[in-house]
Amino acid sequence: MATDCKYCPMRRKDLFAPMSQDDVAAMQRFKVGELVVDPGTPILLEGSNSPQLFTVLHGMGIRYRFLENGERQVINFVFPGDFLGLQSGLMGEMGHSVDATSKMTLCVFDRAELWNFVKAYPERGFELAWLAAVEEHFLGESLTTLGQRTALQSLAWAFVRIYLRMRASGLGEEGMVRFPFKQRDLADALGLSLVHTNKTIGTLKSRQLIGWEGPELQIHDLPALAEVGLTTSDGPKVRPIM
Repeated sequence: MATDCKYCPMRRKDLFAPMSQDDVAAMQRFKVGELVVDPGTPILLEGSNSPQLFTVLHGMGIRYRFLENGERQVINFVFPGDFLGLQSGLMGEMGHSVDATSKMTLCVFDRAELWNFVKAYPERGFELAWLAAVEEHFLGESLTTLGQRTALQSLAWAFVRIYLRMRASGLGEEGMVRFPFKQRDLADALGLSLVHTNKTIGTLKSRQLIGWEGPELQIHDLPALAEVGLTTSDGPKVRPIM
């Protein structure tokens, strides 16, 4: 049975902004159902014209593109509360793909109703624009990482940002989160070889900054890890739920 928006589990998380009763009712009318997918399932495909939009209710995934030579560039990681498919809704087709890396539950919306929804609820339309601006800001920081941070700094930065977002989403506890991503995902996101990524993660472990065994990521010293990554240990800003 689909989750009623009144009982959305994300509304209990500090990461997400409070919603008025009218906003909750509006989202319930916009929502057409839920989709549950297994790890490895494609959700959106680059070049496709998806008829659906999604909000991640549970689980995680990756956004990525393939180059002409078959190499993969991970654009960023997908977490609960992320809104998927807006690019297709505005530009007619997806410029990247989205796959599940863990079992995911997705709230489903009809893309054909997007403009009617925005016209009827302009405040929600502004929040869509806010989410798009957040994605642009993150991509700018990612580009800076690719161009200017060393491999050690890049991986430290990635672990800090991912850990803080996962913890704010309730996906773990202080110092530890369930981590469904692979070293290959991090390597593809940061423009590093898998061998270099493995050795650099080993360096972070030897400095006792992180621990990564199986599906669990442990952060032993967040301020020190943030210092290595040339970033801060401040959590993510409060964001709207779509």
